[in-house]
Amino acid sequence: MRLHLLALVLLASTAAPAVAQQNASQGIDRRIGKLEQEMRAVQRRVFPGGNVEPEIRPEIELQPMPGVPASSATADLTARVDALESQLASLTGQIEQNQYQLRQLEQALTSLTQSTQSRLDAIERPAVPDQPAPAEAPPAIEEEDAGTAADAAASAEDAYNAGFRLWDQQRYGEAQQALEAVAKKYPKHRLASWASNLAGRAYLDDGKPATAAKVLLANYQNDPKGERAADSLFFLGQALVKLQKMPEACKVYDELQDVYGASMRDFLKQRLPQARKTANCD
Repeated sequence: MRLHLLALVLLASTAAPAVAQQNASQGIDRRIGKLEQEMRAVQRRVFPGGNVEPEIRPEIELQPMPGVPASSATADLTARVDALESQLASLTGQIEQNQYQLRQLEQALTSLTQSTQSRLDAIERPAVPDQPAPAEAPPAIEEEDAGTAADAAASAEDAYNAGFRLWDQQRYGEAQQALEAVAKKYPKHRLASWASNLAGRAYLDDGKPATAAKVLLANYQNDPKGERAADSLFFLGQALVKLQKMPEACKVYDELQDVYGASMRDFLKQRLPQARKTANCD
């Protein structure tokens, strides 16, 4: 009976380490399997679409060294698996950080590319020079029946031509005085509308948009059917743009279109769309 009990004790004492070792081995196998899966996930991030397989050999059977307890090999393998798990976690974190930084670099590069392209487009786009206005030469004067009227017409034409030559020579101060004198002396003459309009343009060309706006507005209001009333509205809009009054300039351009429409001369029809664009209309 004692021998039987002693045999059972010895058998239990030898089976316990074996069971413990088997459990430890199974735990390590599970951890190695998990590491394999995580390594494949890392591999898919690093080599998307690639066929590179991680060099993992899970079916390696460790043979205990002679004279060394089995528990030492298990402990050593466990420590190595712990280190491998730590390194894998560090590698995964580094990959995620690198991917985040790469996305930031891509966004910065895209923004820089767009900005550079916009600047290049602005540099390469040729500037559209302001087309000079056609000469404001007066129309031919019809012969008058009365000699006094004919003399007055000739005098008005001569006075206007003198003011026009001063404006054409960029002698704006003298041109303003000469042209305003024509409009004042011959208020009923057809050239009065021409003279007042060109006087307003002389002020505008002379860098005096506020005075130009007053002269041009008065010419339109005093003689809306004058031959240069529509021109005065157009250049009034130009003066308001110079004064940074964009909404008011747009209202002037609207009135120009509404009042004169198709009757505007080609000079105005060609320039009105660009003028509205410059004033940020519509």
